[in-house]
Amino acid sequence: MPKEIFGHAYAFLPRSELLSFEEITRLARIFVGLGAQKLRVTGGEPLLRKGLEGLISMLASIDGLRDLTLTTNGSLLVQKAQSLRTAGLHRLTVSLDSLDDATFRTMNDADFPLAQVLDGIQAAQTAGFVPIKINVVVKRGVNEADVAPLVRRFSGPQFVVRFIEYMDVGTTNGWQLRDVVPGAEILARLRTEFALEPIPPQYHGEVATRFRHSGGGEIGVITSVSAPFCGDCTRARLSADGRLYTCLFASHGHDLRKPLRAGATDADLTKLISGIWSVRTDRYSEIRSEQTGAIPKAEMSLLGG
Repeated sequence: MPKEIFGHAYAFLPRSELLSFEEITRLARIFVGLGAQKLRVTGGEPLLRKGLEGLISMLASIDGLRDLTLTTNGSLLVQKAQSLRTAGLHRLTVSLDSLDDATFRTMNDADFPLAQVLDGIQAAQTAGFVPIKINVVVKRGVNEADVAPLVRRFSGPQFVVRFIEYMDVGTTNGWQLRDVVPGAEILARLRTEFALEPIPPQYHGEVATRFRHSGGGEIGVITSVSAPFCGDCTRARLSADGRLYTCLFASHGHDLRKPLRAGATDADLTKLISGIWSVRTDRYSEIRSEQTGAIPKAEMSLLGG
């Protein structure tokens, strides 16, 4: 969230406009009833939400849920890792774009040091999170040289490293196509040091192309720019203010908070969500162009990737 926009004086939404934990859990239960098997808590930075462990505990109790995970920048993991595990969180993903402190701060506009994140990852391991997924956004001229060092640092069965092409989510990151390091180039860099063995997809709609590497672990590459996968996308996103987004690059979401608070039954909400999902036509990554780049889009801090 750019500091020049979201500074200390920024007026964030009042708590009354955010879904309560009970409302989030109710909607999540409906999504699971419609076939969702995985829930991911993202942000912004989700560990900033007061009492988050209570939400994790509520989500973990949903019948039929197979996987509950959370994506974090890792800045608060030293304090939170054990309580998240105790609350019932299954897995953790940590966003970490570089092992160089200056590059790390540049990529993330962060006011905390890289060492704080590395300590948090260690705390997560101690708490019993295995494997921990490391998400790396690769941007040309900034951190492409970190690709191999990150694989070396996070090798072995304790980690899975995911390399993500730099995407034009939202309108504030100054995205340019020339800044994208294609997945094929990322793999070429890795093959100079590691032998890569393809791994079959775990499920339909899996976004990462996965490999085992000779260093003793797993890597994946997410190519939403160079090789889009819109046709296989199975991901829905619920914002903190109760809007359903059917695409990471969506311009608007569908309001679920209003009917939720107006007395809609679970059957009503199930019908509403199913109706929205069944007619979606999102294919932004397939039609990306100079023209689509000017379309207003929700920010990553709202949709969480």
